[in-house]
Amino acid sequence: MDVSLYIPSLFRRLSDSYGRFWLSGITPIFWLSVTLVVAEGVAIGPEVIRAVQNKYGASAAQRVYEWQRLMSENKGRSEQEKLRMVNDFFNRLRFSSDIELWGKVDYWATPIEAMGKGAADCEDYSIAKYFTLKELGVPDSKMRIMYVKALRLDQAHMVLTYYPKPGAVPLVLDNLDKRILSANRRTDLAPVYSFNGDGLWLAKSRGAGQRVGTSKRINLWQDLKARMKRENGNDEN
Repeated sequence: MDVSLYIPSLFRRLSDSYGRFWLSGITPIFWLSVTLVVAEGVAIGPEVIRAVQNKYGASAAQRVYEWQRLMSENKGRSEQEKLRMVNDFFNRLRFSSDIELWGKVDYWATPIEAMGKGAADCEDYSIAKYFTLKELGVPDSKMRIMYVKALRLDQAHMVLTYYPKPGAVPLVLDNLDKRILSANRRTDLAPVYSFNGDGLWLAKSRGAGQRVGTSKRINLWQDLKARMKRENGNDEN
């Protein structure tokens, strides 16, 4: 599968300059840093759960209720415990392609949409884990949603990475390998770019970056943010 099909056009335009670096000769120590602004915090109330039941059914509403409890009852746990709980919670969802779920080649589902369907693709797992950990109090600065190439599958993939401290080799939360492992043990993944809630830039190596714009240039992310606002009853731009 051609990895370029799954990279937003902004990064495809940069591929001539950086493509050889991204996908050849990379070891996990060079996990790249690209960051973008995210939507506001997750808000799940009774009206949201009722809307999920009306649209997706009782099983979906139960999944969202369990998600709400996970976020509300575990804020005092250690970050390592939060990582494990959130990774396990979302990896229970069935894997399915965007074509099967949404009739689109590439669609970034909100956590509620993924739980409504009871299924997700790699982007949906990573996005849901990111927002949930953020709601549980894990700092944005410690997390990156990361596009990678899954070398054994020869296809684009997405994972969530967690940095215990600045400059550390991150831990990888993934749906392919459900264990939480450090990036230097995931030799099956080659990093492409990553994002979180602090801006948008492309780095040639860990800790140094070239600013390339703002998250407004990432249409899939903007669409995701807008749908999350609507789910939470906020239609403001």
